[in-house]
Amino acid sequence: MSNYGDDRVSDAITTHAEISIEPVADKRGRAAFVDCGRAFSDRLPHFVPQIRAEQLELIDPDKNPFFGHGRVQLFIAKTGGRAVGRISAHIDELALAMPADQGFGPGTGFFGYFDAENEDVARALLSSAERWLAGEGMTRVLGPISLSIWEEPGLLVRGADHPPMIMMGHHPAHYAGWIEAFGFTRAKTLFTYDLDITRPFSPLIQRIVQSGHKNERINVRRVDKSRWDSEVAIVLAILNDAWSDNWGFVPFTPEEVAYAGKKLRPLIFEELNMIAEVDGRPVAFMLTFPDVNDALAKIKGKLFPLGWIHMLRWLRHPKGAGMRVPLMGVLKELHNSRMASQLAFMMIEAIRQQANTKFQSTRGELGWVLEDNQGMVAIADTIQSKVNREYVIYEKGLG
Repeated sequence: MSNYGDDRVSDAITTHAEISIEPVADKRGRAAFVDCGRAFSDRLPHFVPQIRAEQLELIDPDKNPFFGHGRVQLFIAKTGGRAVGRISAHIDELALAMPADQGFGPGTGFFGYFDAENEDVARALLSSAERWLAGEGMTRVLGPISLSIWEEPGLLVRGADHPPMIMMGHHPAHYAGWIEAFGFTRAKTLFTYDLDITRPFSPLIQRIVQSGHKNERINVRRVDKSRWDSEVAIVLAILNDAWSDNWGFVPFTPEEVAYAGKKLRPLIFEELNMIAEVDGRPVAFMLTFPDVNDALAKIKGKLFPLGWIHMLRWLRHPKGAGMRVPLMGVLKELHNSRMASQLAFMMIEAIRQQANTKFQSTRGELGWVLEDNQGMVAIADTIQSKVNREYVIYEKGLG
């Protein structure tokens, strides 16, 4: 059976005031789905065009390992043969297996890749996604999440006045009102934090960092790309342990890690990615990516005919690029300990110095961070970073 559903999808085709909702079933449909989203994105101030081939790959069941544990149905809304919106409805088998008190769990389906020309189109799309999910036995829907919680979760509701960083969504403000009017309520809020990395941290943080360097048990080192597979395995093990109690956690599979590693390796600079060891044992990590959106904005998301030359030059040395910290983690056994925050400050300071001196970067971004992740919120506040973007994941019962 295809991971895009089965013959029952024909029942999901709906018509609402001359709006037809058509299920995507093949390669041509996936291309139309991506192009529909790109057309909407092009209208948004501050949006950064992405590479079309990579967007196609994310919804290709033969290429994205999410489909190894996910069932997906894509829909395109049309009026008079013209695409006026799109949405995905999807089910993640790994999410279904998680405890319900961690946000997902049995009966939870998702919607994502949401775009609509007007509220009537929005209602028709959301209705079709809900009907498909209910037909698959789901009793609750969360979204937007496109497609995995590790990719682009949440709807941007604050911060659309500046460009998004790498792997962060960008949406018009009115989508929130349409989703809420259809009966969805907030399930969780995610923050990103902006940080001026030209300024040294406060004397208190400097003392904490210096104390850590004097502690012979602690070693904060750079990621070693010459040992790529083993380094990736270390990060995966810490990540799946550190995040396992978080709201919305779904474990990264080895296939997803290999896929992400292959795509992101060109953006991994050893000076910007750290692993912390205690008594020789890896216990924490922090990843930092230079913001490739800086380069994509200049080439308008097009590698050809000459965009690839600019991209290659940028990848050799992304001078002045913003820096995003998308992931960090500390083993659970150290959570709520002084050492956990000390290791975090040591890694942040090491990366800040390298980003500022070697890459001439002036700003960084931390996130996303769950609104109720007290440890990470406290760290973000202590280094005097400020919330610059807010994303919302909505929920609604089905039936």
